[in-house]
Amino acid sequence: MAQFPPPTVAALTEELRGVGYLADRGLATAAYLALTLGRPLLLEGEVGVGKTELAKTLAGLYGRQLIRLQCYEGIDAGQALYEWDYARQMLKVRAMHESRASADDAVDHLYSDEFLVERPLLQAIRAGAACVLLVDEVDRADDEFEAFLLEILSDFQVTIPERGTVTAVSKPLVILTSNRTRELHDALKRRCLYHWIGFPAADREIDIVTTRIPAVREAMAARVVAAVNRLRDMDLAKPPGVAETLDWVSALDAIGADSLDEQSAADTLGAVVKDRDDLELVAGSLGRVVGDA
Repeated sequence: MAQFPPPTVAALTEELRGVGYLADRGLATAAYLALTLGRPLLLEGEVGVGKTELAKTLAGLYGRQLIRLQCYEGIDAGQALYEWDYARQMLKVRAMHESRASADDAVDHLYSDEFLVERPLLQAIRAGAACVLLVDEVDRADDEFEAFLLEILSDFQVTIPERGTVTAVSKPLVILTSNRTRELHDALKRRCLYHWIGFPAADREIDIVTTRIPAVREAMAARVVAAVNRLRDMDLAKPPGVAETLDWVSALDAIGADSLDEQSAADTLGAVVKDRDDLELVAGSLGRVVGDA
């Protein structure tokens, strides 16, 4: 298990590389500051560039539990914090009524941990420094939930009316990700450290591919990365990220392709292009995409 917190930015960079995550100096510095200062880290950037993967990697690197809150349109506090298992409570009420238990005993028991359904935020508050809390795609939630989340991140405590206040003994490491489908409020950004992750330079992306898929030949990795960069230059609804680059290399390997040409690209295009209109656009330009035209 790696030393926590890491002694230097360079040490963290090497630790991440050692488990297959290649971070440039800017990202490594942002992560280092989050670890040493105990501040939440907000990562924005293109889809598939490693925002979520960083949280998973840090959790594994430091032996912490990864607790993931996946945000979506309409998510509310109950779905993120806790709920009571009302169906089981009702069954317990009937059983206690038949056994003639006292009212005080019934209330105490009904609001015990046995019937408390913990959601990610409450889990993280209770776990504290033993976990990494990943708030994924926070931009998909609405303004009200964002304000609620800001309050939680400020105090790391929550009041359960039937139980009282639960406060984190120590703060978890918090990483928030956003694909910028909407602009986040300044109040949330001020609470966090911030870093933008863009598409990597070609040489770094080749390094990522050969690190994550050691069996791939460097020439094949370079050819695929060049093709992916040509796709990114096209007017696609969903430009491919690094995750798609890795998927494409894996798909080519799975079909036994020795190189990336028009035929192998056509056979595996669904690994890198994930939109119907984009597929039609790219299909007519495969020669240019793979560098044969």
